[in-house]
Amino acid sequence: MSPSQQLRNATRRVLLLIDVQVHMLKDPEDGGVPAVHTVRQNIEDILAKARSEKHPPQIIHVRNSGEPREPDEPNTPGWQLLFPPLPHEPIIDKEKNNAFANTRLGDLIPENAEIVVVGMQSDYCVRATCSAALTTGHEVILIRDAHATFDRDEVWKGGSVTKARVVEGEVEAELEEAGVKLVDMKDLDTVFKDR
Repeated sequence: MSPSQQLRNATRRVLLLIDVQVHMLKDPEDGGVPAVHTVRQNIEDILAKARSEKHPPQIIHVRNSGEPREPDEPNTPGWQLLFPPLPHEPIIDKEKNNAFANTRLGDLIPENAEIVVVGMQSDYCVRATCSAALTTGHEVILIRDAHATFDRDEVWKGGSVTKARVVEGEVEAELEEAGVKLVDMKDLDTVFKDR
């Protein structure tokens, strides 16, 4: 049995860190998401908790590869992962919102795994990846205050702006209705425990 197969058989829980990259998690005045201080700390705490578990989940880092001159253009400072992966934690580079699209992510996640999701952006990659995971039959958990996005310009609504916090809430409600389970940071101690 290959090391990859052994890893897949050893765990039935996955922590998926979506686009936890430097460019979106810098301070808001430098172009980061409005909730950066809370979200950055929460993701760091979640990652530390997962790594410290007696039976840790499989941890997978997903990194968006933007177009030339975009903040997440490959091999630029903004493209780098904020929290360096450990040697056994795979990195999946993607070019689409859905982290399963045209990547090997589906090959790394056991068929009956529970997927715990954190990361960026709530209304793009988090939504698309959670939705795709549901269609493959996985149980999906999204941790509140561990995903974020930017304020949304409403072009069709007279140029008004919907605050990021409202957009994040809309995405949570949509995903919960689709079958994603939402948990709060106060429940972090139980997220990676066997149930």
